[in-house]
Amino acid sequence: MKKKIIIFGGSGFIGKNLAQRLINKDFLVTVVSRNKSIKFNLKNKNLEYLNCDITNINNIKKKIKKSYDFIINLSGNINHKKKKETFETHFKGCKNLIQFFKKKNISLFLQIGSSLEYGNLPSPQNENFKCKPVSYYGKAKLKSTNYLMELSKHSNFPFLILRLYQVYGPNQKFDRLIPQVIKSCLDNRKFKCTDGSQIRDFLYVEDLVNLIEKILLTKKKINHRILNVGCGSPIAVKKVIENINKIIKKGIPQYGKIQMRKDESSKLYPSIKKVKNLYKWKPKFSLIKGLKKTILFYKKNKNFLY
Repeated sequence: MKKKIIIFGGSGFIGKNLAQRLINKDFLVTVVSRNKSIKFNLKNKNLEYLNCDITNINNIKKKIKKSYDFIINLSGNINHKKKKETFETHFKGCKNLIQFFKKKNISLFLQIGSSLEYGNLPSPQNENFKCKPVSYYGKAKLKSTNYLMELSKHSNFPFLILRLYQVYGPNQKFDRLIPQVIKSCLDNRKFKCTDGSQIRDFLYVEDLVNLIEKILLTKKKINHRILNVGCGSPIAVKKVIENINKIIKKGIPQYGKIQMRKDESSKLYPSIKKVKNLYKWKPKFSLIKGLKKTILFYKKNKNFLY
């Protein structure tokens, strides 16, 4: 019997890549979006769409009628500056989903967390650190993490939390570093950036999808864990920009024209030893290979950049 998966926030960047992989692997996939006009040009007999506001528990009860094996929570608002909306979509929404599925017979609830839960703690960051988030987004994500971890003390509810670092690749919108730089270079214009001295971890989205697929297919049940997920090879932002510039052979980056935020970490990258050991997983895509595939996607799909 085919396994059934529901992806909340499945019409976003990561969700699109994940849904495509899973339907190709013969899973039955339901993609859920709060936006009624889902821009997801993918049709498949194994795929269906639902519109649902997870911040409203009654809306969840009304819309979610089928049973599912796996629940993946990628939901959340993009504009993290809106404090109330950020809290509601990233914590209240997560809490509602947990309460709804807690009494269902599910195999796994996969919560997508964030590196921003750690705040400005030193790198490499590991899962045993006591988190000190700075942003509203980081605080809301940590509340979801803490809610699940507290639940594990008196419940067998099966969950895993993946704390993601910088994920990039096809389908990512213009509001992130790599798509912004690619657009500027493709347009062959001068563009302002910081001095690029920040050290970050960039994971190609297909590597993340590979990991999630492994998690869903593994016969060994691994629950109640927090796992950092990144490429494990930190790099200066300037080097990323230079690589994009070199591949496209156009564009003029103007380093130092933008000041780093006062609360911005100079180094932000994870230890990924735990996830590598538990799932025998490691990233396959080098930065250059991932950037080339991403650039090719945007060349063919320029509507993502404009």
